[in-house]
Order: sequence, then C-alpha cells, then structure tokens
Amino acid sequence: MVIAAAPVSAQSGAQGLNPQPGIPSSQMPGVLGKVAFEQRLNEPLPLDLTFTDEDGRRVKLGDYFGKRPVVLAFVYYECPMLCTLVLNGLTGVLSLIDETAGKEFDVVAVSFDPRETPVLAAAKKKTYLDTYKRPQAANGWHFLTGAESSIAALTQAAGFSYAWDEATQQFAHASGIVVATPDGRLSRYFFGVDYAARDVQFALIESSAGKVGSLADKLMLYCYHYDPVTGQYGFVAMRAVRIGGVVTLVALAGFMFVSIRRENRASGH
Repeated sequence: MVIAAAPVSAQSGAQGLNPQPGIPSSQMPGVLGKVAFEQRLNEPLPLDLTFTDEDGRRVKLGDYFGKRPVVLAFVYYECPMLCTLVLNGLTGVLSLIDETAGKEFDVVAVSFDPRETPVLAAAKKKTYLDTYKRPQAANGWHFLTGAESSIAALTQAAGFSYAWDEATQQFAHASGIVVATPDGRLSRYFFGVDYAARDVQFALIESSAGKVGSLADKLMLYCYHYDPVTGQYGFVAMRAVRIGGVVTLVALAGFMFVSIRRENRASGH
C-alpha cells in the first residue's frame, strides 16, 4: 500500500504500543513497531484542544461536544489509500442508518498531518457531503487541521499511534473510527475500513445515553509502504494477502468437493 505525505516529526502519536496482539513491537518491521490503535474506553478526550476547521476558523474540540455523540476519524487528507477507504466506509455506513449527522450525532475528521490546510479539509468535506446527501449534514460533519501539539495530544488520548518513516518519507498508521459520548468519553472503537451498520447505530444510541461499549475485536488493517528497494510490501499487508489466498483456496476446494459429490449422486455412483 503506497502512502506519501509531507515530513513531520516521527514523535507525533508514535507511542511504541504493541500494534497487534501476540506480535511484540520489536518484531514488527521498522515504524510499524510504533503504530497502534489502543482502545481506551471511558477515557476523556482533551476537549480544550484548539484546531482549525474547514473554513479556516479557530475552534476547540469541545465545540463539537455537549449535545450529541461524536464519531471521530483520524486520517490525513492527502493519503492516497487507506484514509480515503476509512472515510468511504464511514460515509457508506452512515448512509445506511436512520440517524443523521448534524441531528442525532456529529462527525469530526482530524488530520494527523500538521502541514495540511483548511483548503484540503474543505475539499474533503464537499466530497463527502455530496456523497452523504442528507439535510443538516453540513452542520454536523467537520474536517479539522491543527498544530502538531494539538494533534499529538488528541491522538494519544484516543490511543491512535502513527509514525513517520524517514527512510521512505511515508506515514504508517492503523485504520478505524471511534465513537465518543456527548461529554467526550471514548465509548466504542471500530477497526478497519468496513463497519456494520447495526453496530454503529447501536453505538451511537448507547453513546447518546452516556453508555460505554465493550472492547471490540482488534483485527487491524495498516497503511504501510511499498519498499522499492526490496520490491515488497510491508509484511502485515503481505500476510493479509496470503491469508486471503488461503481462504480462497479452501473455499474453492470445498466448492469442488460439494460439486463432485452432487454429480456422483446424480449419476448414481
């Protein structure tokens, strides 16, 4: 998975947390040892942090809390692959539920690249509002940029750790979304880029009442680089491809077995 971004400090969000159960960070390749998405249920978000919205206005994170639950997405707007899939998956699942952004909940996307600008944020907002196509969404869907200090404080509070790889000039990060209660407590995590509508709807309903969900299954999907030196993708991506290939072969073998048995029965053998 190729990713590219402007250089920033590798300290931003890079906490060295174990990115996948059963795999020590020391065994992860390069910067992936610093990438994680840890579930910090019931922990408060730092609502006093300042950011810039898509219109160039200075805002506080707390401006989006107080009345409704909030869906948080940590992305960067020029990410050529995984971040777009996260936002696409989020938009898709929100289009399937009855609740509407700006009415029953808010959505806040935060860029973790401090070099990104409100111009990029505004373009992203327009794209996803055009896709979402619901009244009131413009007042309930926000795309923020900010200083590195605010980004680091927020991502660390939410358990989202990413890293800048100097060797490849790329970000490595995990994917997913987070639901928070109206008072700013982390209530539910959804990992990957494909989210179940029923689960997201229940999470929003429970979060609106101040309830905190249980730990989610942590099947991580990472955005990492294609290494032009070795001609290989990061090992996590390759392992996912291999697992997918094995599953496909098993399914094909099962299909062939059932088909042969049916043919034998039909022929009387």
